Amino acid sequence: MDEIKELLKKLSNTHGISGYEDDVRKVVKEEMEELVDEIKVDAMGNLIAIKNGGKPSIMIAAHMDEIGLMVKYIDKKGFINFVKFGGWFDQTLLNNRVVLHTEKGNFYGVIGSKPPHLMDAEDRKKTVKAEDMFIDVGIKDRKEAEELGIRPGTPITLDREFRELQGSRVTGKAMDNRAGVAMMIEALKITKTDATVYAVGTVQEEVGLKGAKTSAFGLNPDVGIVSETAIPGDYPGMKEKDSSIKLGDGPVLTITDASGRGLIASPAIIKWLEETAKEKNIPYQMDVSSGGTTDATAIHLTRAGIPCGVLSVPTRYMHSGVEVIDINDLKKGAELMAYALENAGRYFNV
Repeated sequence: MDEIKELLKKLSNTHGISGYEDDVRKVVKEEMEELVDEIKVDAMGNLIAIKNGGKPSIMIAAHMDEIGLMVKYIDKKGFINFVKFGGWFDQTLLNNRVVLHTEKGNFYGVIGSKPPHLMDAEDRKKTVKAEDMFIDVGIKDRKEAEELGIRPGTPITLDREFRELQGSRVTGKAMDNRAGVAMMIEALKITKTDATVYAVGTVQEEVGLKGAKTSAFGLNPDVGIVSETAIPGDYPGMKEKDSSIKLGDGPVLTITDASGRGLIASPAIIKWLEETAKEKNIPYQMDVSSGGTTDATAIHLTRAGIPCGVLSVPTRYMHSGVEVIDINDLKKGAELMAYALENAGRYFNV
């Protein structure tokens, strides 16, 4: 397994929902220590790695958190009610195995619901809602849960592991956005930039772009790149007019997302990234999205405004726990980011 694939495997297999990114942050810190001049953690928990240089100053942001769950209530028989952290499609949750992260260690459970055998005909046609699901960790009562350290507020993640598929395709949980984190780290490994770089592992993106807001305010960079994932349209059930992005066709440049309610990338940013890709013969794709948004929305609205763009890895089955990417897209995205860092002064004279 090559180096970047090993890095992605390590990141994907690490657990950390929004607000509980500690283990992910440790991995990112270990990977970046030899690549930068200084690493610090701010009050929100963002990891900020600084590579000293001249102008312009460039912020690369990649969120470290993954979608997950949290214990809300434990009934007298020990069954656990939960709330969702991040954008889940409820039917992807049912019958999954999960990990409950307590101060006494990790404990495994399964997500269950009323069996279809006992549902009437109409109920069997409906999607089971998350509020009607529960977690079974194999205990008999609430007291046992307390003895294990399971209580309201316990974070929960999916029990999924990174696997190689055929060719250059891989699958795992939290590719959104551990693929973006891996791309940021790999870019730092190969770039020869003279610019100042702030490589930021942001927190709490999935629940409101929170870490990006605070870190961008504190750093006030001249320009920003968000290292992310994008939704392709190259599998059954998708229409090309909804997304023309394909796995294996290269990284993605975002023109706008959320139909303009999120990021509208500065033309200067698009020119910078697109011309760099052409100059270095790196394949790339363009995205105009009506769906969700990224940390770039928060960054570009910080202070008096920070020009910001998004460079993404195409990712199938987003927010499912079985997300699929093509490693070649990740490698090409890292190359494009690295070269863009090197020639930023040509485009941003500040």
